[in-house]
Amino acid sequence: MKQEYIDVHKDSEGIDLKKVKVVVITTVMLSFISYWRAAAVVVSDLGSSAFYALGIAEKAVGPSAPWFILFVMLFAYGIRAVYIESSSMFVRGGSYRVVKKTLGSGFAKVAVSALVFDYLITAPISAVSAGQYFEGLLESVFHSLGMNVQIPGNVVAVGAAVLIELYFWRNNIIGIEESSEKALRIFQVTSVLAAMLFVWSLITIFVRGVKLPPFTVNLSPDALGWLKGVDWLRTVGFVGVIVGMGHSILAVSGEETLAQVYREIESPKLKNLKKTALIMFVFSFIFTGLNSLFGAMIIPQQDLMGKYNDNALSGLAMNLIGPHAALLALQMFVVVVGFLILAGAVNTSLIGANSVLNRVAEDGVLHEWFRKPHGRYGTSYRIINLLAIIQLLMIIGSRGDVFLLGEAYAFGVVWTFVMTTISIFVLRYKDKSPREWKVPPNIYIGKFEIPIGLTFVFLVLFGLGFTNLFTKPIATEGGLTFTVVLFSLFAFSERANRKIHASRNAELEKFNVYAQDNLTAEAVGCKHQQRKLVAVRAPNRLHHLQRCLEENDPDDVDIVVMTAKMIPGQSTAVRQTIDLPEEEVFSEVVKLAEKAGKTILPIIVPTNNAAYAIAHTTVQIGAEEVFLGTSERYPPEYQMQQFALYWGMVEADENHHVAVRTVGPTGEIKFEL
Repeated sequence: MKQEYIDVHKDSEGIDLKKVKVVVITTVMLSFISYWRAAAVVVSDLGSSAFYALGIAEKAVGPSAPWFILFVMLFAYGIRAVYIESSSMFVRGGSYRVVKKTLGSGFAKVAVSALVFDYLITAPISAVSAGQYFEGLLESVFHSLGMNVQIPGNVVAVGAAVLIELYFWRNNIIGIEESSEKALRIFQVTSVLAAMLFVWSLITIFVRGVKLPPFTVNLSPDALGWLKGVDWLRTVGFVGVIVGMGHSILAVSGEETLAQVYREIESPKLKNLKKTALIMFVFSFIFTGLNSLFGAMIIPQQDLMGKYNDNALSGLAMNLIGPHAALLALQMFVVVVGFLILAGAVNTSLIGANSVLNRVAEDGVLHEWFRKPHGRYGTSYRIINLLAIIQLLMIIGSRGDVFLLGEAYAFGVVWTFVMTTISIFVLRYKDKSPREWKVPPNIYIGKFEIPIGLTFVFLVLFGLGFTNLFTKPIATEGGLTFTVVLFSLFAFSERANRKIHASRNAELEKFNVYAQDNLTAEAVGCKHQQRKLVAVRAPNRLHHLQRCLEENDPDDVDIVVMTAKMIPGQSTAVRQTIDLPEEEVFSEVVKLAEKAGKTILPIIVPTNNAAYAIAHTTVQIGAEEVFLGTSERYPPEYQMQQFALYWGMVEADENHHVAVRTVGPTGEIKFEL
């Protein structure tokens, strides 16, 4: 039976149906990035804390603040290890999906509420901090010019923050995506600044002979919060340490971004994820940790607690050894890089929160009303509008107080970490499937495993979170209120969505498609001379796709994954959409490709004969090898005969040879035509 394609006419709803030879699924044309680019994406979020962590910690614990920041930078590798284990298990969807899988939907709602609060606070603290650096630069320039200009306190900072927020709100409504190339350039510029500050600070310390800051903890009333009336707590050393760490934990950010970017890391994924984590550690330890230490050593204490408290890196630049003009130029460089990093963090917060809320909306937890796409741009504009309004209210309500925003930020950060860590802990015992990697060290007594490293990370994080509840009253009140409100919204929305959600599999991907009237290598997106075709039809029978992904490098080979969309009759119209069967199979295809870290080109070929469509597609795209899955109805030999039959019908070029492989769970059969 010969393949029939589609004539143009209109369906019963009056929608034009074009002649379709292939449907290309655009949203899963996966492209994967190197570990350097992945690190650059995360550093755009991670590096922002270097610009405000010291000033916030200094207000809380005094001159010993940099020691706490350094310790938190070291401890952050343990937190990062938790996310590496989580990612290597490929529990997709970040913190929300990890918690849901282990602790259930109730805890997942709490976790995602804390995570969204974290994202929401990221934008105000980053935008206000960027404004503070700009305000500090203006004061330095006016002072250098001999102009006695008084800038109203925090007015410039708040105004700049509002403009930054509005700019990225508009970008997210339009749907302008941040590329890994842009993130890499920002990472490179930031690394230059980090190196300059590091070397220049060492020279300054060597010439001036400045001393290390004291190890003594001097807790301010603000640091103890509701416990400030309990005088004996100040005499307990452990309390000072845990409170100091609680006020410094905000220096750790970007871990959830690491979990999200894991989907895009190229093969070998786990190895490259570890490299990404190592780059994050080195960068954050130098840029955030050591620069905080150098700032406390070089900036006079009265200035660090005064005019440079909200722009410590500017204070470090202006107090290094050298001519004033050079220092002013360095401060300008600090402010420019700060704007790039901090503004990038604002954008990351909007993208991250929007992504999380869309994920829970797909699970039926957030009402469908929020997901309505923008009429022109197709973005989830209602969610973006809501997020931007809340962030603007936080910016204006804070009146430029970075310390206040930092205290609130720490609430979301630490509780997101706590929920993720306890979920991985539970997964160790709930899911006994083999792990590619685990947080070390682990001790085994017979078959019973004692996860020492994971337990240590959890206990420290829980201790910090519990302490912060009593020492950060504003953060606790704001964070708990927000969590309760968002949890309630999720609960009511989920109840309203039950009927809608009951008919949809939450795990399915969402796809965009477009039809092509030519089935060619160029039309489906092929870029290489070597091409492999993988024919798929069932989401639970993809051993052949896995084999193809294992054997081939997408840098040299195009892997085209096709499914035949069965159209009965000789000339029946189809809509240019992806239906449930294709959604199911390609959701699994995407999952396998993402886990392997390899690019695929997914297509749907309308046909009334699947075997003919496979042979015809092989010819049209010039594939040299075809992977078939085993069938529950027919033996592999019959599948081979069918392909050979139709191959003789469609291929007129005797020089085009093709290898055909039928791969199943127990083995494979291969022959050449």
